[in-house]
Amino acid sequence: MSRAREVVEVIARTLADRPDEVRVTEREGKGQQIVELSMAPGDLGRVIGRQGRTAAAIRTVVSLAAELDGVKATVDFRDDD
Repeated sequence: MSRAREVVEVIARTLADRPDEVRVTEREGKGQQIVELSMAPGDLGRVIGRQGRTAAAIRTVVSLAAELDGVKATVDFRDDD
């Protein structure tokens, strides 16, 4: 498991009301690692935050964590209703 994925999982489980429904996957795309986060619909709004500020902060931290592994990474927030 990459550092980027671990960071997303820890942050999402901490913010979620239902941490058991947090699902984090990784895939390669366009020369970078994409970390996909899926969670309960109500919890997804908490992770995205007002005007996307929390999501932007998560993306920044994940980018820095991935840099430690020598790769580029981004986070994709998935709404799988």
